[in-house]
Amino acid sequence: MDALITAAARALACGDPLGALNRVALRDDAHALALRGIAMAQLGDFVRAKTLMRKAARAFGPAEAVARARCEIAEAEIALAARELSWSAKTLTAARATLDAHGDHVNAAHAGYLEARRLLLIGKLDDAQRALAELVHLSLPPALTAAHELVAAGIAMRRLQAATARAALARAEQAARRARIPALIAEIETATRIVNEPAGRLIARGEARLVSLDEIEALLAPNAATLVVDACRRIVRIGPRTISLATRPVLFVLARLLGQAWPDDVPRSTLIAQAFRVKAADESHRVRLRVEIGRLRTMLGSMADIRATRRGFVLVPSSAAEVALLDHPSEEKHAALLALLADGESWSSSALALALGESQRNVQRTLESLADLGKVRSLGRGPARRWSVPVVGSATPLLLPAPFLNH
Repeated sequence: MDALITAAARALACGDPLGALNRVALRDDAHALALRGIAMAQLGDFVRAKTLMRKAARAFGPAEAVARARCEIAEAEIALAARELSWSAKTLTAARATLDAHGDHVNAAHAGYLEARRLLLIGKLDDAQRALAELVHLSLPPALTAAHELVAAGIAMRRLQAATARAALARAEQAARRARIPALIAEIETATRIVNEPAGRLIARGEARLVSLDEIEALLAPNAATLVVDACRRIVRIGPRTISLATRPVLFVLARLLGQAWPDDVPRSTLIAQAFRVKAADESHRVRLRVEIGRLRTMLGSMADIRATRRGFVLVPSSAAEVALLDHPSEEKHAALLALLADGESWSSSALALALGESQRNVQRTLESLADLGKVRSLGRGPARRWSVPVVGSATPLLLPAPFLNH
């Protein structure tokens, strides 16, 4: 490999895409195309980056299997940065196997990290944990070590494990400072700030307050004595016992209203209006309410009872000393969607739908309504349309480990 290609690759490894472009901008050979693609990705032009990477893969030809595999991994990372999360893992798995077979274990590990991060973004925590576990025994360079710990911290945060998340972020910071990549250091600083910010809103006995990740972890601990209606995950839990209402939206609304009002009761008119979305209730709605309350009572089982009062219904915990409603930190109706967009990246509606577990059409409607309110903005049209919040934080940087240095 000639000196310019080596110098451009080293510039990218140090987070200097402009320096890399200065060396290869006028070249169209396979290595130069690949490095230009990585540079454009680091500068945020994902469409151009993807085009260049595909040209590079074709230019390498079938005889250069390792180089083609590295291009496929780089393309997967570009898709991840562009929040195109529906791509198949088969190509990435095949590229990883090719690199492992040829002794390029660093870039093979990078492919594993990309898959783990995608799984984290779409909420498949167990799969993401298994993907990370496959990389634990490897000796990784500092940048990949930091990336590994970032995913580990993300999994811990999703599982409400505050101490584990902070320990992973501390290891990530140490590795990032050894790597000397400013964008990576900035991302870890942002993640550290997030883990220390309010992670939820707790409503108990009519009073609402913001709570930290540590407080939520204690609230949901196996030995906790509070009956929690968790509106973030749509479950009712006390200690280790949980009842999921994720697929029962009407029952969840009823549980949420009863948990929020405890120890007071909730009027029948309020329960009907909120659960059935009607303005004027008739006898059929009151009959349906009794049926749904009966179903909820059966699902809660030994956790709690629901008793009728003169004006409505009240939640009566069986053994818990307190009842609390845990909700998103913001009272915003679409807090979960806005939380995804708050990572600073531009998301496609299909990726948001995948991460939220909702239909793409419902997500599109929500985005359009939020855009009318000025809370989100869109870029591009058609399949290339992306959504972001108007004021963003630190964007997630590409962490490509200079794949073309390992020839």
